[in-house]
Amino acid sequence: MKPAVTCTLVGLLVVSSLATGPRPAQTAGSIVRYVRFSHAGTVSHGTLDGSTIRVLSASPFNGGTPTARTLKLAEVRLLAPCEPSKVIAVGLNYKSHLGERPAATYPGLFAKYPTTIIGTEADIVFPAGASNVHYEGEMVVVIGARAKNVAAAEAPKYVFGVTAGNDVSERDWQKNDLQWFRAKASDTFGPLGPAIVKGLNYNDLQVQTRVNGEVRQSARTSQLIFDVNTIVSYVSQFVTLLPGDIIYTGTPGTTRAMKPGDVVEVEVEGVGVLRNTVRGPAVAASTR
Repeated sequence: MKPAVTCTLVGLLVVSSLATGPRPAQTAGSIVRYVRFSHAGTVSHGTLDGSTIRVLSASPFNGGTPTARTLKLAEVRLLAPCEPSKVIAVGLNYKSHLGERPAATYPGLFAKYPTTIIGTEADIVFPAGASNVHYEGEMVVVIGARAKNVAAAEAPKYVFGVTAGNDVSERDWQKNDLQWFRAKASDTFGPLGPAIVKGLNYNDLQVQTRVNGEVRQSARTSQLIFDVNTIVSYVSQFVTLLPGDIIYTGTPGTTRAMKPGDVVEVEVEGVGVLRNTVRGPAVAASTR
């Protein structure tokens, strides 16, 4: 894939997805979009305003501040917007995904690995033997401060922002293996991006998944069984969350198997479009 073409496409997807559709609800603070990108062999962080990136002095999780340097979105290759030390996910968190199963009394958690994480326009690569791999479009919470034993009412203080994610899952392995090690945590099974957005009302955003342009999932985060504050508080009772850690909040509706060549898009209102192409096991994965 030629980087210039990739970046131009990503730029169109990000800008157009933020400029159309319902205006996202927001908090009292201003909305800021953070991206991580590669340019001229260097990985940097920046804030995105339209098609212009303001380069930060460091990661926003390490006190990065705006510099005088700017780049055009089309000049860079977007990467996953953060590098989490922990990748946590919540299962069965929409009634539409539960089917006939009863709702749980507490969030059902599982872990993925940092090596699952890829950015927009990178390839989802099937591992050898995988044959029933499904998409799961989700809103993903990004942690901004060290969080341990946090009360639900205090959870917003620890949320840096949100992004879009795809909790890719091999259903046969998920059903038959003792643990979800292969099913959920294989390399490239955690697409993330294109930006982390701070200032959105994450309690009421639309989440939509499209495969080859066809809408497959659509819901609002107001329909989550366990909301963001509850999830962050619950997770923090067991593990210490660090800046840049992420939590996939759950997928709505039903899912279907993907096949090599499919293009999967996950769009979270106000965030933008996370776009990935599915490849078979013989094709090497794109760089994170």
